Amino acid sequence: MQKITDTEILDRIRILKSIALFSDLEDEMLKSIAWALIPTELKVSQLLFEKGEKEYALYLVVSGRVKAHVGEHTFAHFSKNQYFGEYSLLDSTPRSTSVTSEEPTKLLRLDQKAFFDVTAKHAEITHIMLKGLIWRLRDYNTLEAELTRKNAEIEQQKAVLEQQRKELEALNATKDKFFAIIAHDLKNPFSTVLGISELLAREFESFDPESLKEFISQIYKYSNNTFNLLENLLQWSMVQTGRMPMRPKMANLCLVVAENVELLSGNALQKHISIESGGCKDISAYIDVNMVTTVVRNLLSNAIKFTPSDGKIKVAIEADGSFWKISVADNGIGISEKDMKKLFLLDSNPTTIGTSQETGTGLGLILCKEFVERNGGSIGVNSIIDSGTTFWFTVPKADPNSLDLN
Repeated sequence: MQKITDTEILDRIRILKSIALFSDLEDEMLKSIAWALIPTELKVSQLLFEKGEKEYALYLVVSGRVKAHVGEHTFAHFSKNQYFGEYSLLDSTPRSTSVTSEEPTKLLRLDQKAFFDVTAKHAEITHIMLKGLIWRLRDYNTLEAELTRKNAEIEQQKAVLEQQRKELEALNATKDKFFAIIAHDLKNPFSTVLGISELLAREFESFDPESLKEFISQIYKYSNNTFNLLENLLQWSMVQTGRMPMRPKMANLCLVVAENVELLSGNALQKHISIESGGCKDISAYIDVNMVTTVVRNLLSNAIKFTPSDGKIKVAIEADGSFWKISVADNGIGISEKDMKKLFLLDSNPTTIGTSQETGTGLGLILCKEFVERNGGSIGVNSIIDSGTTFWFTVPKADPNSLDLN
């Protein structure tokens, strides 16, 4: 029998009282258990027992720290005033994990046989300890349910993140293709302007006034197209980077249309195109004026570009429920059904040469869609080849947040 001093017994009783499993036992019972405890010491990284061993004992940690693990996977850590292996006191099954020290550790071991000897003398110990084990098992079940719920949440979050990752990859690929299109469409007009400018600088005196006028007209046309592209690109980039905040207010929609018709009347006059804008005077809408102005300007510019000389363009505003519907209709060359499906898409470039050889990138329509949707409306197109095209978009009549929905 091991030699134990009264001081050591008192220390063991103190340790037993600090552990929930034994906290309800009387001192006399604790003393019996204290006598049965066997001191065990471990060095750093020393194995206490391996998974599968038939080693039946409860361990109390006096000092230090151990881990329960299988291979490299750690399930739990135990340190001072904690215990493990309690089920081995009642159940003679092999160990389900290995236990290894993480630092110099002192333990007290209660063997199954010694426990049975103690409980044979004090039957009530079994009742009290079983009660403690049941409560701990309930805690484990609660913890397991919580872990199961957390794992389900994590799996759901992983699925969402994976979907977002795929969407981000697709978006990046789309933007890469878009910027390649823009770079190509910026390069072409600059190449033309540079070529004509170089020719004029080198052989200016050899050209007659009519040729010079034609060259200058070409420079103006390509420069103007490039400027419009850069302006649209700047606005689009400001939207994408959040540097163009929404500033909606009640505004006169007729005035917005009239100002754009007047602004582009010179372009239409050059091609002998008439623009009919209905004659509305005062229609109020809840809009960001700058954004809607950009939309109307782009749609009018496109209509002029794809309408032949002596053609007609009609701009109309009509009620559409709680929205106003603005349409820009022309009798131009029209758009094929295949190309209509590609309009408003960032990664496509279904542009067509205008009736006076005007070019474009499709960025204007992408910007229109962005601005219309930010204003709470929608945009669409109807077209028949060689018969004309109608672009339309909607804007709210009033602030949607102020409407009484009851």
